[in-house]
Amino acid sequence: MKIRTRAVHAGHHPDPVTGAHVVPIYSTSTFAYGSFARGERLFAGEESGYIYGRIGNPTVRAFEEKLASLEGAEDAVAFASGMAAISALCTTLLAPGDEVVYLAPLYGGTEGYFLETLSKFGVRVTDAGSVENLPKVISPFTKLVYLETPTNPTLRIYDLSAVAQVARSRGVLTVVDNTFATPYLTRPLEHGVDVVLHSATKYLGGHGDCLAGVLAGPKELMEAVRAEGLRHIGGTLGAFEGYLMLRGLKTLPLRMEAHCAGAAKVAEFLSKHPAVRRVYYPGLPSHPGHAVARRQMRAFGGLVSLELESKQAAALFLDSLKLFTQAVSLGDVESLATHPASTTHQLLPPEIRQAHGVTDTLVRLSVGIEDPDDLLADLEQALAKVLQSRVPR
Repeated sequence: MKIRTRAVHAGHHPDPVTGAHVVPIYSTSTFAYGSFARGERLFAGEESGYIYGRIGNPTVRAFEEKLASLEGAEDAVAFASGMAAISALCTTLLAPGDEVVYLAPLYGGTEGYFLETLSKFGVRVTDAGSVENLPKVISPFTKLVYLETPTNPTLRIYDLSAVAQVARSRGVLTVVDNTFATPYLTRPLEHGVDVVLHSATKYLGGHGDCLAGVLAGPKELMEAVRAEGLRHIGGTLGAFEGYLMLRGLKTLPLRMEAHCAGAAKVAEFLSKHPAVRRVYYPGLPSHPGHAVARRQMRAFGGLVSLELESKQAAALFLDSLKLFTQAVSLGDVESLATHPASTTHQLLPPEIRQAHGVTDTLVRLSVGIEDPDDLLADLEQALAKVLQSRVPR
């Protein structure tokens, strides 16, 4: 089946008892297992079934099955947030003395977790700097190579096949955060990547009303993550949130088409505006990763970042927007705008922010599904105020 069909039908099983067409919200913390012998088998992993809500739930399982189908993965495990998914994976795979190599920039919360939390438990963390430098950086202690596609917030594009090939040749797992692209635009496993991660809060849910995270990859590894990373840490996705994720995924392909079409128009408009110093969007031919993006993406996504002449100009621009809501996160049907250096990446040391291009002049736009002409009008009036502020008084 094609992806639009799978977005609707994968993981969709009418309730066998009532015939309910939509997957029910199984709001229960525990599950009856019927007998001493069956309970023993379930907890030993000798029989599949539901035993406790922290480990699995039928509503959440339907979401996992749908996402696994969309990513082309053997299995998936859902979590209460994207950060819960990252921490569960790292807890399962890493031990003191191991190393994580990543390709910057990353979401500030992810990079902060790597540099501050993992390091406290004796895990080495190394920024590779570039794909070309990756073979020199990977050591006998490296267990994971981690990257995003596109990167947050500068929308850098890495060649997934090239990264996966280097990592696999060294026996190292590759993990890709596919939040920005979604499986509708990019399917990292088809490029040799081992594990895909999403902050499902964003495009997968799509409506800004739910937190969730998910991992997708080989069944054996996903079972290990469920048994250790989920069971022990307990970052469990609730049944109602699982239901919202199921609902959101059904319209993912349609929403992504609208996001991408709007973002392309926004990027083109901004690239020609005199108040804008630089635009980051992989759909622009001027983007250094444009050729790679054309090869590994269906379209170029709904995020656009731009640089203005100063922090003050960025603040004035953001405060002047009317349709774009100033808020962190992304992927909602409504357009959002934020200043990463003072919000999502604020806790990173200034020198790291600067090195990764997260400057005080950078603004990130999450283009929603509104009519692009209305969004362009909003951007134009806000940028006009930026230009007016340049005039000597």
